[in-house]
Amino acid sequence: MQDMADIEFDDDGRTRLRALLGQEQVGQIAYFVLDEPPTAAARVGVHTEVDPAHQGEGIAGMLAAEFYRRAAEAGQGVVPLCPYLKRWSLKHPEQAPAPTEELTARAKAVLSQDDPATW
Repeated sequence: MQDMADIEFDDDGRTRLRALLGQEQVGQIAYFVLDEPPTAAARVGVHTEVDPAHQGEGIAGMLAAEFYRRAAEAGQGVVPLCPYLKRWSLKHPEQAPAPTEELTARAKAVLSQDDPATW
């Protein structure tokens, strides 16, 4: 398991949360921000990826925890559409409040309009 102190996070605030080990990107969560009315602002996690050389080191879990922490800090909810984020949120309900059905439906509708190659 990777030591949390060795991992730094870089978030552009709109599309990517990256996990960095030194200057090397070792993982990322691709997301978009849902902030159009009538739904509340939320970060929609679409894809979680860890470099194959670093799989099994706990980096995906660190990314998920940081993703939820930053969303909460920004006053945003999270819609976990990525399979990994869905599983992680179910295992960590104290850190990952479930989104409303309305918010999830809106996120899925927006995602369905995007080019899948984006993620």
